[in-house]
Amino acid sequence: MQQREKIVPLAQGTVLEIGIGTGLNLPFYDPARVQRLIGLDPSEKSWELAGKRAAHVDFAVEFIGLPGEEIPLADNSVDTIVVTFSLCTIPDPVAALKGMARVLRPDGQLLFCEHGRAPDPEVVRWQDRLNGFWQALAGGCNLNRDIPALLAAGGFVTDRLETMYLPGTPRFAGFNYWGHARLASEH
Repeated sequence: MQQREKIVPLAQGTVLEIGIGTGLNLPFYDPARVQRLIGLDPSEKSWELAGKRAAHVDFAVEFIGLPGEEIPLADNSVDTIVVTFSLCTIPDPVAALKGMARVLRPDGQLLFCEHGRAPDPEVVRWQDRLNGFWQALAGGCNLNRDIPALLAAGGFVTDRLETMYLPGTPRFAGFNYWGHARLASEH
């Protein structure tokens, strides 16, 4: 089972998907649980491809861009935020997570699936060595971001966290985190 299949079906209510890209997550949403999906992505070209996938789901899908540093939604306006394989490329992931915390309702949840910093020192050394080259090659993707630390710095408490090296993926690029988080109480 892919990691996306483990978290995306848990989304409910009004959902904000950060970095919707071409809509790879769309088939995994449960239409009985999702009333509306707002897909945020800076690439309008991606919206075209995602729009084709969106035509085959049984809930409303809307695409929005990121016109500035702030997510263009009202405070406390979404029930679920889904972020998959996007925190690696966001230039300031802590600021982005703080923006997500702002728009998430107090009882909402953040569902995530990301690759990042491995637990093994030897792998981390390779991640750190290769990161600059990898960023240039892979559209700004960072190999070595500490996802749990970023979530905490962005105002979230992780309720469930699972990790593993993805089979068939080089270890330097294949350490994966997935789970769900909620707003920290001091937020």
